[in-house]
Amino acid sequence: MTTEPHRRPTPFPDAREDLRNTRRIPETPQTANPSYRLAFTDTDFLCRDEPRPVRLQLELLKTELSLQEQGINSTVAMLGSARIPAPDTGATPRAPGLARLSPHYAEAREFARLTTLKSISTGNTEHVICTGGGPGIMEAGNRGALDAGGISISLNIVLPHEQVPNLYGTPDLSFNFHYFAIRKMHFLMRASAIAVFPGGFGTLDELFEVLTMVQTGRMERIPILLFGRDFWDRIVNWQALADAGTINPADIELMTPVDSAAEACAHLDTC
Repeated sequence: MTTEPHRRPTPFPDAREDLRNTRRIPETPQTANPSYRLAFTDTDFLCRDEPRPVRLQLELLKTELSLQEQGINSTVAMLGSARIPAPDTGATPRAPGLARLSPHYAEAREFARLTTLKSISTGNTEHVICTGGGPGIMEAGNRGALDAGGISISLNIVLPHEQVPNLYGTPDLSFNFHYFAIRKMHFLMRASAIAVFPGGFGTLDELFEVLTMVQTGRMERIPILLFGRDFWDRIVNWQALADAGTINPADIELMTPVDSAAEACAHLDTC
């Protein structure tokens, strides 16, 4: 799916040409030493503390260039717990509460399917489903997009557990990150809407990040859908924050509570 962009010829050798040439150089004490490696091929050098700003830039740039080259203009980001099981797996959830949340997997899958049908009508350039690429709600999002015959983006991150790519994301739109901050930027950079399903610390972090960006005017207002009124009413007392004066009463209206994929899509159609 990825195509090599057309580049204007230059009088200088291409970096890949130099890389091929270095592989043909005879091995000597000098060429075998790490100091002789081209800097951009030297992973020991790139993983030092000092090039961290370069690694941050590379993580931002790699995904951005790929999405540009594939013509993806806008996305619908889906956030939610990696722990919520599909209702048809028969697996025993790690906590009793998760079994009660499993219907959200089906709603997330249906929401992604309906959204992807809309995306396909744009040639897969607008409203492309974007998830964290892992299990649970993320899997449901990628799976729903595949159900519709469309594409979806996966923004995975290296963790010691849980976060392995699910099998439903579009392979050449599956990315892996080291930095949470850059991953969250990509969730928001093209987002035309955010759908937030029940989740834990990671989901809350991502939700409050987008709320802060919109509230402070650092990001244009977009629809923020909270799936599961009962869950969110128990988790966050939004009205208490307004009563305390730590947010404005109008800030509560930045979010729209919904309970189903159909309700969410109907709301987005009015935006």
